[in-house]
Amino acid sequence: MTTLQRYLVRQLAATTAATVVVLLLVGLGGVFADLVSEIGRGRVPAPLLFSQLGLRLVSYLPLVLPLGLFIGLLMGISRLYRDSEMAVLFSLGQGPRQLVGPVMLIALPVAAVIATCSLWLGPLAERLATEAVANANRSFLVAGLDAGRFVELPGGRGVVFVGSLSPDGREFKRLFVQMQRGDRVDVITAVEGEMFVERGGRFLRLRDGFRAEGQPGERDFRLQRFQVNEVRLPDVENENRNPLAGRPTLALISPTATPRARAEFHYRIGVPMFAVVLALLALPLSRSPPRQARYGRMIVATLAYVFGSNLLILGRTWLGTGQIPIQLGLWWLLVPAFALAIWLVWRDGEPPLWRRGSAVRA
Repeated sequence: MTTLQRYLVRQLAATTAATVVVLLLVGLGGVFADLVSEIGRGRVPAPLLFSQLGLRLVSYLPLVLPLGLFIGLLMGISRLYRDSEMAVLFSLGQGPRQLVGPVMLIALPVAAVIATCSLWLGPLAERLATEAVANANRSFLVAGLDAGRFVELPGGRGVVFVGSLSPDGREFKRLFVQMQRGDRVDVITAVEGEMFVERGGRFLRLRDGFRAEGQPGERDFRLQRFQVNEVRLPDVENENRNPLAGRPTLALISPTATPRARAEFHYRIGVPMFAVVLALLALPLSRSPPRQARYGRMIVATLAYVFGSNLLILGRTWLGTGQIPIQLGLWWLLVPAFALAIWLVWRDGEPPLWRRGSAVRA
């Protein structure tokens, strides 16, 4: 690698890294806000905030890194034009095509990281996050219940109090539960009991206690005494997330995989390829004359990213619903995008046809 290429790689890598860090901080704020909202609705136990934050950030890397790479390269190459460094390179016989090598030295490692996150780390983080929430819902201790303190049930649908908890948080003594079921209220007390999961629901097995049920302000309350009683706790609200996000990549292409699973596989391999396309598009889109605004083409570049990423998501939906043959995958989008990017890079720096025709006639 020549001294000039090392300089270009260093400059472009620094700009790209700074852009990715800024986007990660912005994305971290969005993930944090979503998690706080889910904790308030009872979807995620509060003690899992920071672990869920880290795992979900890994899942969002395939979305953030392509945009960070694209914007970072755009800003870095635009600075070369703005500071007249490209004019110096032109005088040395180094045109825009000679930037392809330094750009690929940055884009290919980033695409490898995106592929790793998309194909392996992202699904693994999604599975770990789901399992952590499921395990927390099986334990009062992990769900934030402290012995000797009244705690609100997830979603604000009741209050629970226990006198003491076992080390694993599943067995308890001296229980008090008040649950709201529509207009009626259930109040349950028990000397001891345990929590267990069955048929997808969470239950309390209570021993030696009382249960009062009725509507406040009315006289139809019922009082029961029991030796053993099983009570179903309010279900945790389900999230509207992609159910295939946590499935291993190899399972998506098994012989028994559904069309939606195969569509998810094509999407996972399409994201890193899309990042390479964006890196190539950054070369022609970053060209700016000396008197043009600093971010003159940033709007066009942003629209290109939004258009391409939305087509990827729509393509996954169309493949899953059978509107596009599964054999086509997302190649109908990626191959033309690669061809367009290569053609624009090849044409970058050449005068338009009408100017070349005028020069020949002159």
